[in-house]
Parts: sequence; structure tokens; C-alpha cells
Amino acid sequence: MKIGIVGGIGPESTVDYYKRTIHEYQKMKKDGSYPQIVVDSIDMKEMLYYIERKELSSLVNMLMSALKNLSNAGADFAVIASNTPHVVYDAVKELSSIPVLSIVEETAKKAKELNLKRVGLLGTAFTMKESFYKNGLLKYKIDIVVPDESEQATIHEKIFSELEMGIVKIETKNEFLKIIKRMIVEDSIEGLVLGCTELPLILKSGDSDVLILDTVEIHVQSIIRQIKNGLTQNR
Repeated sequence: MKIGIVGGIGPESTVDYYKRTIHEYQKMKKDGSYPQIVVDSIDMKEMLYYIERKELSSLVNMLMSALKNLSNAGADFAVIASNTPHVVYDAVKELSSIPVLSIVEETAKKAKELNLKRVGLLGTAFTMKESFYKNGLLKYKIDIVVPDESEQATIHEKIFSELEMGIVKIETKNEFLKIIKRMIVEDSIEGLVLGCTELPLILKSGDSDVLILDTVEIHVQSIIRQIKNGLTQNR
């Protein structure tokens, strides 16, 4: 099967998706072979313009153009390698000619599998303020908590001024861990969703006293399951 990735949002996480997908595929196949992957890299500045102005129909059109390119290149299914544009996932899923695996749905399933009842969410300001993650988790009776306004502003600024550029600073990590610790104490969170695909660059499992849900890893595992299902059906 050929995998399609809508990437460029941002470049660091696109490379992470690419590498992790190859690594997990080779763990599955064990014969040294590589998966077929097609990437359509979109303009993150344009995407953010639509989101900031709530021009969601333009965002849908942008993503559909990328998905059409992936389909035309022979992709059997696709992922959008970013959390924020999943604000329009439902519309995109309906319009796409190929299956699109949801990072939100897969993360919610993982949280349920881990028996989590209350989780924190870090991400871009758009992801933390919008309801698409909240709705996705509530479907599995999981409550979601976001940082306060000033913390959200700090996280958002660090994502775009540092992590999107591949810059990882220990002082930024410590700021994030301070926010997480407060949420553990004051908000009683049992787990933490890294709701931005750049956050795994700076936060890892074991960094905190709660379970960390790496949405890139969760999404990549859904890619591998989709391939397995395709191989099984073709037998």
C-alpha cells in the first residue's frame, strides 16, 4: 500500500512522520523493505491565515487539493501530519476520495485504552481553544483540560518561534514541565496529550509524572495498522 502524507505543517514534524513510519514499517516487515510514501507539502503560513480568520471553507479546499494530489500519485490512504487542521477533519473526511486517518480519533482511542478519565492538552492556541479535541475525547467519556490563558500564549509562542524551526531549548522544556506540574496538582490530570506534532521534539515519555500521549507516535501506529489491514485483505 502507498501512504499519503499532507505535510509541511510544519517541516520538522513531517520529517518525524516520515522517519517513524519507515522505522515502524521495517519493524513490521522484518525483511529490510521500505514503505511507499508520497508527501504533499502545503504552505503553513497560508493554513494559519485561514485558521486565524476562521475561513474554514478555504482550509478545507486547501487540504482537499493536497489530498487530491496524493490520490493522483497513487496513495491508498492519507494522514494530515498536524493536529491543528483537524478542526475541519469531518468535512475533509466526507469529501476525500481516499481514507484519511484522524489523529484526534486515534488519540482518543489510545486514551480510552489506557483507562484515562481526565487529560491535559497542549498544542497551538487554535488547538487548545477549539472544541475538536474535547469532542473527540468526550465521545469516550474522557474529560480534557487546557492550560490557562497566559500558559496557552507561552506554549503557542514557543511552538512557532522555536519548535517549528527545529529549535529545542532546555529552558523552554522546563517552562512546559512547570505548566504540566501545575495541571497535575490543580486540575488532577492523569495524562497529557501532545496536541501539536512538534511537541514530541521537546517532551518525551518519562518527562512527567503522568502518561504522555505522543500524537505523532499514535498516528504513525494507525498508519501501520492500516497497512496490516490492507495486506490481510489482499491475501
